[in-house]
Amino acid sequence: MTPETQRDVVLTLSCPDRKGIVHAVAGAMLEHDLTITDSQQFADPSSGEFHLRVEATREGAPVDVETLRAALAPVAEAFTGQWEVRDRAEPLRLLVMVSRMGHCLNDLLYRSRTGQLPVVIPAIVSNHEDFRGLAEWHDIPFHHIPVTADTKPRAESGLRDLLDEHAVDTIALARYMQVLSPDLCRDYSGRIINIHHSLLPSFKGAKPYTQAHDRGVKVIGATAHYVTADLDEGPIIEQDFRRVDHRLTPSQLAQQGQELEAAAFSRAIRWHAEHRVVLRGGRTIVFT
Repeated sequence: MTPETQRDVVLTLSCPDRKGIVHAVAGAMLEHDLTITDSQQFADPSSGEFHLRVEATREGAPVDVETLRAALAPVAEAFTGQWEVRDRAEPLRLLVMVSRMGHCLNDLLYRSRTGQLPVVIPAIVSNHEDFRGLAEWHDIPFHHIPVTADTKPRAESGLRDLLDEHAVDTIALARYMQVLSPDLCRDYSGRIINIHHSLLPSFKGAKPYTQAHDRGVKVIGATAHYVTADLDEGPIIEQDFRRVDHRLTPSQLAQQGQELEAAAFSRAIRWHAEHRVVLRGGRTIVFT
């Protein structure tokens, strides 16, 4: 089977745990001449829920995703499940927002350009002009939207227009140093991903690595999470960490922290784009 003749779909299903779920889903796939290429499942004893992710393919004729959705609807309804079927040929449309630190932006642009991330970046938004040249080099539209306390409602209105114009699926806050409004967080729930250092809730504000150095921290890290109205407290998708010691200067700590942030952020974006993340209240199930 070659890439030219195969078409992949991804099914995710969450429902109360009971017998027969996998059998029913596999039967529906078989009826549509689909071959299951990957299947992961998790029965959560803490919630009584069952979570399933299935990748399937068909050789030759492409899968009619709408027809498959219609066929799987009775199966999901029988198990009182929340479910989605997606065509893997359709890359995620990812709008990136950034302020004045470009390490995460650079990493996302490189991985997108080289095919390491299954995303299309239709636009970059910033409250500063610093990365206009970088965006232009990648041939991506750059939108400078300044934000002050007085202009924030107008700025978010302009952002919403861009999201609609570019049919954006997900927003990546690549070290975007502005707090989004509760309304925007609610309207794009599960579709905004943020990255920050894992020194929080300690060492808030400016120069966190200088503060960490002064306190002699032994571990630094990064956290990628979905954004909610509760600042930096959304459901966690990925984390990374590294042991450090007294030999590192504040600038060396910051450099290593940026490496961790870029790596954790790109993994979180990739897992989200590959439909590996199941969002359940304040936590996530990640099929890696």
